Amino acid sequence: MPELVPNVWINHMAEEAAHFYLSVFPDSRIVRVGRYSELGPGEPGSVAWIELDLGGTSLVIINGQGEFEPTPGVSLLIPCETQEEIDHYWSKLAEGGQEMQCGWLTDRFGVTWQVAPRMFDDLMADPHSPASQRAWAAMMQMTKIDIATIQRAIDDADEA
Repeated sequence: MPELVPNVWINHMAEEAAHFYLSVFPDSRIVRVGRYSELGPGEPGSVAWIELDLGGTSLVIINGQGEFEPTPGVSLLIPCETQEEIDHYWSKLAEGGQEMQCGWLTDRFGVTWQVAPRMFDDLMADPHSPASQRAWAAMMQMTKIDIATIQRAIDDADEA
């Protein structure tokens, strides 16, 4: 299967967004930059899109001209191993953005992210287990995910 490369549309701020994301994700770099020609729709020579490598994951930022806006209907998931990772990504991406329920946030460019522990993959796969149900209940009370609180909910279910 070919690699999937998310493309996000950010109106008139692709360069600013790219440099912001490079500051958030370790081991990141600009791969290449496409520029508008005299055919437009942007100013000839201005950035049309920027391809990033965010620590091994490709992301293309399209420098939109106002036709579309990002929507939370599509989000980018950051699976984290530790609370420190969650805290890092959450604090950086939420700055100037909007925090939402269950580890979701929209950054200042309108891109929606899920900052969640990797442990959710297996835990949430069985919605009928007591551990999963308690973890879900705990998560529904959160904006930024707190792994210790989720773990306490799981441990309570295991003891019941």
